[in-house]
Amino acid sequence: MSALDRLSRIRDVRPWGGERSDIVLDGDRIAAIVPHEEHGAPALEEPAPDGHPRGRSFDGRGLLALPSIVNAHAHVDKSWMGLPWQSYGGEGGTDGRIRHERARRDELGIPSVERTAAVLDAHVRHGTTALRTHVDVDLGIGLSGIEAVREAVAAYDGAVEATIVAFPQDGVLRRLGVLDLLDQAAAAGADHVGGLDPASIDRDPVGQLDGIFAIAERHGVGIDIHLHDAAELGAFQIELIVERTARLGLAGRVNVAHGFAVAQLPDARRRDLLQAMGELGITMTTVAPLRLPQLPLAELDAAGVGLGFGTDGIRDLWSPYGTGDTLGIAWQFARASSIVRDDDLHRVMEVATRSAAPLVGRDVHDLVPGARADIVLVDAEHAMDALVRVPPRLAVVGGGRLLHEAPVLTALSGREG
Repeated sequence: MSALDRLSRIRDVRPWGGERSDIVLDGDRIAAIVPHEEHGAPALEEPAPDGHPRGRSFDGRGLLALPSIVNAHAHVDKSWMGLPWQSYGGEGGTDGRIRHERARRDELGIPSVERTAAVLDAHVRHGTTALRTHVDVDLGIGLSGIEAVREAVAAYDGAVEATIVAFPQDGVLRRLGVLDLLDQAAAAGADHVGGLDPASIDRDPVGQLDGIFAIAERHGVGIDIHLHDAAELGAFQIELIVERTARLGLAGRVNVAHGFAVAQLPDARRRDLLQAMGELGITMTTVAPLRLPQLPLAELDAAGVGLGFGTDGIRDLWSPYGTGDTLGIAWQFARASSIVRDDDLHRVMEVATRSAAPLVGRDVHDLVPGARADIVLVDAEHAMDALVRVPPRLAVVGGGRLLHEAPVLTALSGREG
């Protein structure tokens, strides 16, 4: 990326649907939000002391401005995006898909920097500049997936940030040596260690969780566990997670991904479980699967359990579906949850953006001074309108850099893309 990608001001936008304003940038941060003046900043600011441009002014033409869409559950290392169509041929169920992926990934060059770069580009075009991605760690590929993801993210020169979960997609205990690989990944800088269905995959929930929590405690990293197991079996494993989080002092560092069981429990049982999770800052992430009941957002909020949306894998050996649009997942969640009132629609948009800050290692992810300048512009009346219509992302800014500008906006502004 060049200095010409850098912006100093985004003119004439409506932050969160408010008054027309200018967002003043200082490097990768928002410096101020000021009222828009029709004849304000020039197209190009004066040079900085080092002789490089400070950055140019960008005309938002009255568009709605939101914080960039946070993808809190991605798998950017696993996709065949950019390759010819790959027909799905595996068996059903989690274990069947695991076997299918292991059988075919080498011939498709998965993981690789090139495939990961294609996925990141799709996320960026859909307004995501901050994400949490699970990256496979297993005996067949070692830590090469993490290396590929880091290289692909580094190409954005800081404009895109990825929090990495070292993820044991093939199980933990049933493959001797995986715990050692997870330990190596944590020692080498992975932000979190993952787990996968301790009961149904490893058939030893106590053993898997003890191993993962020991790594997290030893290296000071977080934990993010895929939990597909339903109803009481899933709830039992969440209780084990709660107990270890409290005992080892890991409050605020644990996430349960999917967690379908929570939505399948009787009301009183769910309330007690969520209360225990909220007291320890255990969060949840969902990809809003249509075939299952959705996580109850109002109940999670009442218990203090943070929630984030994610795309899961996109165009991979598990499924041909997915575009990289996390806003589309938020729409899916709201629609499947029968959410229609303005306050609730707005809350879903908060979950897709600013409320997800802790899931990508941030204290703040919002349109406020001091926050990272991660901004998306859409043609919508307000946040609720953006959620229910899922309009194209017309401009995407990451860390103060213009990463994407839709051709229609380029034509309106009279500038070349």
